[in-house]
Amino acid sequence: MFSPRSVAIVGASDKSAFSKGAFRNLVSFGLADKTFLVNRRGAVVHGKESFKTCSDIGAPVDVAMMILPQQSCVAALEDAAAAGIRNVVLLTSGYGEAGEEGRIAEQELFEACSRLDISLLGPNMLGFVNFADRAPVCAMASEPISGGTVALVSQSGGSCSAMAAFAKAAGVDLSYMFTLGNETVINASHVLDYLVDDPNTKSIAMFLESIRDPQGFARAARRAAEADKPVVVLKVGRSELAARTAQAHTGALVGDSKATSAVLRELNVIQVDSVEDMLITAGVAANIGRLKRPGIGVVSFSGGACDIVADRAHDESLFIPEFSAETAAAITAVMPSYGTTQNPLDVTGAAHADPGLFTTAIEAVGNDDNVGAVLVLHDVPSSDSPRAREQEPRLAAIAAGTRASSVPVVNVSFAQQPLTTYAREAISRNGLSMTMSGIDQAMRSFGHLAPWSSTSVDVKGQDAVVAPIDLPAGIRRGGQWSEEESRVVLASAGVSVIPAELVWDEDAAVAAAARMGDSVVLKAVSPQILHKSDVGAVALDVRGAEDVRAAFRSIMRAASLVSGARVDGVLVSPMRKNRIELLVGVVRDAQWGPLLAVGLGGIWVEAFDDTALASLPVTRQKVERLLGSLRGESLLRGARGTKPVDMDALTEQIVRLTEVALGLGPDLEALEVNPLLVDGERVEVLDCVVEWRK
Repeated sequence: MFSPRSVAIVGASDKSAFSKGAFRNLVSFGLADKTFLVNRRGAVVHGKESFKTCSDIGAPVDVAMMILPQQSCVAALEDAAAAGIRNVVLLTSGYGEAGEEGRIAEQELFEACSRLDISLLGPNMLGFVNFADRAPVCAMASEPISGGTVALVSQSGGSCSAMAAFAKAAGVDLSYMFTLGNETVINASHVLDYLVDDPNTKSIAMFLESIRDPQGFARAARRAAEADKPVVVLKVGRSELAARTAQAHTGALVGDSKATSAVLRELNVIQVDSVEDMLITAGVAANIGRLKRPGIGVVSFSGGACDIVADRAHDESLFIPEFSAETAAAITAVMPSYGTTQNPLDVTGAAHADPGLFTTAIEAVGNDDNVGAVLVLHDVPSSDSPRAREQEPRLAAIAAGTRASSVPVVNVSFAQQPLTTYAREAISRNGLSMTMSGIDQAMRSFGHLAPWSSTSVDVKGQDAVVAPIDLPAGIRRGGQWSEEESRVVLASAGVSVIPAELVWDEDAAVAAAARMGDSVVLKAVSPQILHKSDVGAVALDVRGAEDVRAAFRSIMRAASLVSGARVDGVLVSPMRKNRIELLVGVVRDAQWGPLLAVGLGGIWVEAFDDTALASLPVTRQKVERLLGSLRGESLLRGARGTKPVDMDALTEQIVRLTEVALGLGPDLEALEVNPLLVDGERVEVLDCVVEWRK
């Protein structure tokens, strides 16, 4: 499919710009003799004889590229199958993107491909180009350049041409360029999986509007991680979903973009925010691979550029280590007296007269045990000029230092500029390694590459099976649970739940409060009243018998005013003070399945916006990383003299809550604990909500 040596253009026509473009590409890539044109009239097309049907060709055809009206496509598939063609690239639009009639037509298209055993790329796209094997099955203009090492995969056909043009200008040479369209049969996950095994592709850049096969994508991304093949994704479409349920906070915290971003992060997929960042980062990753060490060494021709790098490194959380004593001594030995030996390193204007300063500095920094890559800040000339010729000795000196470095060396221009033909020739002539355009982009790209290099994907336990939880008598999977039912199930499953007593009258409430201590909480129990404070069905810090009686009456009265609410009594529990509150919830995402959300703040969790997500199942290590990613993590560790939380106990309870959620089965919509109290060694569920699919 993706390395064809013979192609049929079905629907070839001199009136079609797509047909002209596809034919022009095949000829320019050297496949003129193996390109067959199919036109139902059998007319001369593009100056070449055509065939009325695929069966008339009489020679093997690897791929049929179809440029046809929608209503003709199924018949064309049948003709292709009759001719023994099993691979089809379909440009035609008007399918699922065009409303209900289009969706019906796309379903018919899928069924035809299944029946005829045809692999279909498309519809509603512009094809693909295999640059390594010089095979273009593509309607957009494409130059027959020698193959590179970055594969570009785009769900947008119209944008892909501009992406490819930018890649060329930035010096990012492509191995493949795919447009995907509606992904009726072949989807982004299949293409990613294919590229993981492609020896010509060293990194994969993906422009995605949606991920139609999340589980397949996750499997392919894990394979890429195991193969140390970086995947760089620009995922667009950040609108948040409404809450999964009207009651649970957790659903509001887990939206389309947040859920996808969290899962991609777990898969060690590099996420970016722009086309430029996607392609340049993929280019860097293809050339360098994983950094052996996180430290970045910088050698510059400008002190001001060193300051810019230092600031941008801080922004990107990049580590700029101090030089070792040996490195500092080697640099000091050749630096002028007015120079300063530090990282980032300014070799000063002395390098004008003595380009060898670059060689010595790069060799020393590139062999420092704290450095994983060296950035050399020096422009590459874009055209021939006296200044360009003056730069040649320094470029040669940089190349000499690069050869003596034990870690990758990247030459970085001060500002973004296109990589012209002259610049490419200068790079080749002087033996430079990779060149990047612009300090800002270089720092962003290395800001992505460094964490990718130091993170591994845990591929074990992804398909772990959690045994179903046996529910206590009288409680069923489904319907609406009251807080008391949720408490009983959690406690029976080994989750630490705050002590509480369910009472039905004032006297029982007073007796229960007396057993709880000097301060208690009272709240209504009703499966229909999940946010009790909103309707006045909660009383906090209640002291003394009379206040308990008054609180009981007030709560029952407030609960009775809620239309359709069944009141099952009042819970009395001890008042907890001076504590930290967390939200811990599991919600079932439509794409990725059950997700864990952990947030700091209890009722203020949405206002604080300090939450972290992870897919289930989770390990203790995964939960520890999740907690460590919270901005308020220092509070858990005992910031400013506060009592530190028992992190082992907290982690254990969160893992257990996720096991309960999985054990409740696939009909669970959400399990939310809000708040989960953490106070030193004490970790307790204070309130919980269980929601089921309607």
